[in-house]
Amino acid sequence: MGKCSGRCTLVAFCCLQLVAALERQIFDFLGYQWAPILANFLHIMAVILGIFGTVQYRSRYLILYAAWLVLWVGWNAFIICFYLEVGQLSQDRDFIMTFNTSLHRSWWMENGPGCLVTPVLNSRLALEDHHVISVTGCLLDYPYIEALSSALQIFLALTSSVALTPTDTRRPRRRRIYNCSLCTRRGSFCPAPIQLPRACWLD
Repeated sequence: MGKCSGRCTLVAFCCLQLVAALERQIFDFLGYQWAPILANFLHIMAVILGIFGTVQYRSRYLILYAAWLVLWVGWNAFIICFYLEVGQLSQDRDFIMTFNTSLHRSWWMENGPGCLVTPVLNSRLALEDHHVISVTGCLLDYPYIEALSSALQIFLALTSSVALTPTDTRRPRRRRIYNCSLCTRRGSFCPAPIQLPRACWLD
């Protein structure tokens, strides 16, 4: 069996990135998280560009893909810090993920594993066109789910960058071989390459 080359490995990791990004995009759409939706869209485009550059030997596309991986790792590191409320970041005060347009939280807040959602009626904390809920019994709180999702994205990005390093973007050259037995008579002298018809060239 043939050994998988560096280009094959890079394409495989790009496909894993693409699947993970599409899965994340779905849940961000369900939670109206506009900032992650925009970032995921750009990431999907960059990964497709990386796959195309790998297959077609386009070094410029791979350079753009590598530059995006740096930004993508930084963005996911910020998401981890945001949901774990590192430093001065606070989910109750900062609505960065929705561009401060709504109070929506992560979709996993109400739909996490084992979560029981109970509406709080007649609450004074409820704003106009909003309702207050109580979420209990979650096996894993949504900040940790979002942090694990971002950690997975960082892992895939780093492994892709490692696979990107030894990738050769030089297009292999075709070797032309002359088969004199097909173009000349038996026992005759093989003519010079310039005299051979093009039908005698084997790629």
